[in-house]
Amino acid sequence: MGMKTPSEYLWSRRSLLLVCFVVAAILMFEAIRIWVADYRVHSNRIDQMERGVALEPENASAWDRLGRARESDFVNPDPAGAIRDFEKAVARVPLSATYWMDLAGAYESIGNIPRAREAFSRARAAYPASAVVAWSYGNFLLRQGDYDGGFAQLNQSVRADPSLAMPAISQAWHKTQDADVLLNQVLPASEDAYLQAIDFMAASGQPAAALAIWQRLLSLGKPVELRRSIPFIEFLIQSDRAEDTSRVWREALAAAGLPHSEPANQLLIWNGDFGRDFLNGGLDWRWNSPFGASLGFDAPPPSSGGRSLRLDFSGGANLDLSEPLEFVPVEPSHSYHFHVVVRTEGITTENGLFFSIGDPHHGAAVVSTENLTGSHSWTPTDVNYTTGPQTHFLIVQVCRAQSHLFESKLSGTAWIGDVSLTPSSAPPPSK
Repeated sequence: MGMKTPSEYLWSRRSLLLVCFVVAAILMFEAIRIWVADYRVHSNRIDQMERGVALEPENASAWDRLGRARESDFVNPDPAGAIRDFEKAVARVPLSATYWMDLAGAYESIGNIPRAREAFSRARAAYPASAVVAWSYGNFLLRQGDYDGGFAQLNQSVRADPSLAMPAISQAWHKTQDADVLLNQVLPASEDAYLQAIDFMAASGQPAAALAIWQRLLSLGKPVELRRSIPFIEFLIQSDRAEDTSRVWREALAAAGLPHSEPANQLLIWNGDFGRDFLNGGLDWRWNSPFGASLGFDAPPPSSGGRSLRLDFSGGANLDLSEPLEFVPVEPSHSYHFHVVVRTEGITTENGLFFSIGDPHHGAAVVSTENLTGSHSWTPTDVNYTTGPQTHFLIVQVCRAQSHLFESKLSGTAWIGDVSLTPSSAPPPSK
């Protein structure tokens, strides 16, 4: 081969530069076109968006965005135009479940239910494992009155995404008011789903439905943390359902792996010997640590088992005390005997400690024990209480009313032991 002349080298370099310039110009033009198209598509004006998709007619996302803009234009809605845009989107990307769902919604908005159903089916086929698609399709079917099909889709959506359990519960309940539908068609057999359903029924004031779901939860045979059961038991207490509360309390303790035998000798107060720490809910003692008071445990009273409860008062507050407390299921129109042993040391002011017993729901009379101040050795106290015809619970609580003295702040220590409530016909508690 002969060597190139200087003029040929110059021509080659100029040709290469020209090609590079043309390629750069084309790339710059394309970049500018894409940027302008994207800028226009993401504007808030439909006319600008139309100009944007005209620059990028193969961009399915742009067509879908334009369709949604036409749908949401409350001044000049254009459902037919939106459908055309969505159809162009699915034509370009037929495997997008999102685009098919947008098209389905647009068809439904104009009453074309067969085409909407077909579009939802295409979305399901495109992404069969999608919780969002199953949720949207299920709600569409419910709106058409196809409850079996709709609930089946809601069930699939909850299985794929457990966070959808609560909205699925709400949707199904408001459609049917039927706990069996929830249990058999909507919810997967899972502890979390059932607990959410119980919470929903409690918030909606539906004790019968909540109890049915609770039994299904127990049938799983899995442990249930007591903290998850407590809100349901609180609801049953507030609903004044004493028999159900007693049963569910025992079942909840058993499910949590805790001792669940009822107190012996017809005693009605749980943990009356303070042998266990407070569970702070259900049918056990509750204590919320009021300012100026602290709680602990000590040796029991003479000839008693378990422990004594010790309350220490720092002298920093003029306490209006109403705890520790416990809710106790009882029978209406029955007589009961309350017993407690109390010791005090240096309890100040004229208002000391006493026990109060009353009906928390029906405003019945309250019976109180003697107000103890100063220092006392272990002192037994007994009072009787007769429940009213509507009474299903008693609330037993340690109380102290605020003092009106100048030196009103409470200090000192009290010990409490051997607390019991028994039917008056029952034998006395064994020691």
